[in-house]
Amino acid sequence: MASTPISSAGGNTALTPLPKSDRLFGWSDHAALWLSLGVGLLVIQIGAYLVPALGTKAAFTVILCGSVLGAGLLAWTAKMGCDSGLSSAGLMHATYGSSFARLPVLLNIVQLIGWTTFELVVMRDGTVAIARQSGSFTGAIWPLLATLLWGAVLLALLSGSMVKLVRKFIGRYGLPLVIASLLWLSWQFLAKASAQGLAALWNRPGVGGMSALSALDLVIAMPVSWLPLVADFARHGRDGNSALRGTWLGYAVANIWCYALGVLVALTTPSTDLVAALLLAQGGLIALGLILIDEVDNAYGDLYSGAVAGHSLKPGWSVRRWGMALAVLCTALAGVLPMHSLEPFLLMLSSVFVPLYGVILARLAGQANVVSLMTERRVNYSALVIWLLGVACYHLYAQLAPNWGAALPTLVLTFVLARVTRARSSSSGVSVAA
Repeated sequence: MASTPISSAGGNTALTPLPKSDRLFGWSDHAALWLSLGVGLLVIQIGAYLVPALGTKAAFTVILCGSVLGAGLLAWTAKMGCDSGLSSAGLMHATYGSSFARLPVLLNIVQLIGWTTFELVVMRDGTVAIARQSGSFTGAIWPLLATLLWGAVLLALLSGSMVKLVRKFIGRYGLPLVIASLLWLSWQFLAKASAQGLAALWNRPGVGGMSALSALDLVIAMPVSWLPLVADFARHGRDGNSALRGTWLGYAVANIWCYALGVLVALTTPSTDLVAALLLAQGGLIALGLILIDEVDNAYGDLYSGAVAGHSLKPGWSVRRWGMALAVLCTALAGVLPMHSLEPFLLMLSSVFVPLYGVILARLAGQANVVSLMTERRVNYSALVIWLLGVACYHLYAQLAPNWGAALPTLVLTFVLARVTRARSSSSGVSVAA
């Protein structure tokens, strides 16, 4: 694997393999990072969407299967990023050609702006709820101040080193506190479930309105939303296999735990306001506060990856400068946009990035030298056509056969087509100059 800058990158660190001297993450760093990134109020909220449409047994089965599968896709992409040393933008360039790759890179920046704005809104609402619960603040100005506060925190974090943040803060301090809060909330809501009758809740049937495969789409949507980010962090790993194992385990545990907690909250404390339901738990004020602190690393991860993607488009701006500019933009958007239509947003992102990464995984998996595929000013038309076909099929599946789900059929279709055409594309020059 090449570890020196490639000539076509032109000083663009986002499109240059990371030198081995800068690769410091071990297995535990990957696991800690992705367990921490996988925990969040948004994930718990999505878990609460699964019931009462599904029965309790079916919901937990879907959560387990979808989390293992989704985290596996994330881990596979992490291995490719670590083995090649390339960022997510670099993998897109290697697959789609350096001219066309700018479009998915730009789409990735747009979705990361959306995710960061979501996170800021969640942190703002949680902070205001905690303040009101404690009787501290009741004025209408406090939501704006809370938004500005969290935006300032993100700006401060982006001014430092991502590697140091992961290794010195998340792994040592942040993650243990978050796990403690999840353990406490799980204990409290399991106690509520026990008081209401565990057997009755476990055997509770679904009321319909969502099939198991549609629910699987919703579970997979969370790990899929991280696919365009994972290589930006995994490229800092020392070994591809440890990146795969750590990412898979860390994210699968977080996703299963948060989705399951969401189901448990929805079953025991029916409420349209998840934050209020969590606050009703004994000690919920402290636990929610710790989870809110963990939301910061989710927003930071979105901004850091968005900054790397932005740097790939405009290398004259450093990653740090891109990150701080995006943080200011997202803080402003969080103050003015209604950001609670979460489920359609997640599924829309899946329709773009499931087929995008179906093609990337098929084309790059097993390639001895991914960097060599990053040729200058080229478009890989076969990859482009398969991706667009996948996006169309995703929406067709959702419309014509909603009970069968859309993510898995689309992923399989794009992967098979891209794999079958991989050798022909490489040998016959399907990728032609733009």
